[in-house]
Amino acid sequence: MTSKQRAYLMGLAMTMDPIFQIGKNSLTPESTAAIAEALEKRELIKISVLQNCMDDPRELAQIVSERTRSQVVQVIGKKIVLYKEGKEGKKKIELPKPSRSGAGGKARG
Repeated sequence: MTSKQRAYLMGLAMTMDPIFQIGKNSLTPESTAAIAEALEKRELIKISVLQNCMDDPRELAQIVSERTRSQVVQVIGKKIVLYKEGKEGKKKIELPKPSRSGAGGKARG
C-alpha cells in the first residue's frame, strides 16, 4: 500500500465510528472471526481498544491483520483502522492508483 493510498483510507476512516471493541478478554477466536467477516463486507473498519484491555493496541493491530489477512492503516491511541481489499467486482473502496514516476518522483541533485 502506498502512502497516498494509506492517506486516502485514513481520510475515509476519520468519519467512521468503531464497529468493534476489544476489552479485557483481548482477542478471542470469536472476535477475530467477526472482524474478518466485517472486513469482507466493508473493506475498511475501525476498532476501539477499551481501557480495561491490557494489551498494546499496536500489537493487537498486527495480530488481527495477520489473522484476517488485512492491512493496518493506522493506530492512533486506542483506535485501530484495518483495510482488506474486496474481491474483484465487489469492491466498495477504489484506492488511488500508485504513481509510475518511480522512487520519489523528482530527481535530486
